[in-house]
Amino acid sequence: MWLLLALLSAVFAALTSILAKVGIDGVNSNLATAVRTVVVVFMAWGMVFITSAQGGIADISPKSWLFLILSGLATGASWLCYYKALQLGEASKVVPIDKLSVVFTLILAFVFLHEQFTWKSVVGALLITAGTLAMVL
Repeated sequence: MWLLLALLSAVFAALTSILAKVGIDGVNSNLATAVRTVVVVFMAWGMVFITSAQGGIADISPKSWLFLILSGLATGASWLCYYKALQLGEASKVVPIDKLSVVFTLILAFVFLHEQFTWKSVVGALLITAGTLAMVL
């Protein structure tokens, strides 16, 4: 099931880029990000209520609150930068650079989460980096 959801995530991320590139034409990128964020907030809270998960708010630990808030701030910063980059550049160049987040995630997971860096992850990271450079240079 996780594989199907991950593939759907990739498809929706691709649609996000294309729809955003069209949608930000003539719109301030920060305003566009704010509009998108409101839609995401309504969708996320809608799913919370549809699945009756709202009761779990009281069970969130202070540590989880801190890291969820930090993650939200990182997401916001990412979206603001992404939308401005999309507004200024070509989607076919911005998106591959954005996907270098996979490489950065592998490195950060190794450093901070002590996850294994296998030969497969090294080769994969090198291929992603090489592919990104080939697409944008």
